[in-house]
Amino acid sequence: MSTIPYDAPHFSLPDSNGVVHSLSDYKGKWVVLYFYPKDDTPGCTVEACSLRDARDTLAELGAEIIGVSKDDPSSHEKFKAKHSLNFTLLTDANGEVIGSYGAWGPKMFGKEGILRKTFIIDPAGRVVKVYGRVTPMGHGEAVVEELKKLQAA
Repeated sequence: MSTIPYDAPHFSLPDSNGVVHSLSDYKGKWVVLYFYPKDDTPGCTVEACSLRDARDTLAELGAEIIGVSKDDPSSHEKFKAKHSLNFTLLTDANGEVIGSYGAWGPKMFGKEGILRKTFIIDPAGRVVKVYGRVTPMGHGEAVVEELKKLQAA
């Protein structure tokens, strides 16, 4: 793991409409980039809804929320609609970006998969905070508080 702050790995991934989003599109903005295992599963839904509920406050702080999983765009679209998610979800079908952020690794029962991780990226494109083992409940509030601290520093 790199020492914070460090340059965020570049990404270019499609959203549910096929529009490709790149990290460079967000230059000059704060980014809350989170990786999650699967659309519409219990923990992922709690985490997504927590970030949804914090979105307006994060937007006031100049931050964009981006979720990434291996789910296909149609799955993302259903997930967003079912839970009124108000932020971008991207598809990393081959897991390349997930790997570059260190969000792939050992899970329970000896299996490997996507690890629940969140990265706060500053307007210069540097990772300034990493949540290594995210607790889904209240995650949005925790990110808001951390972003306020980072902006005050």
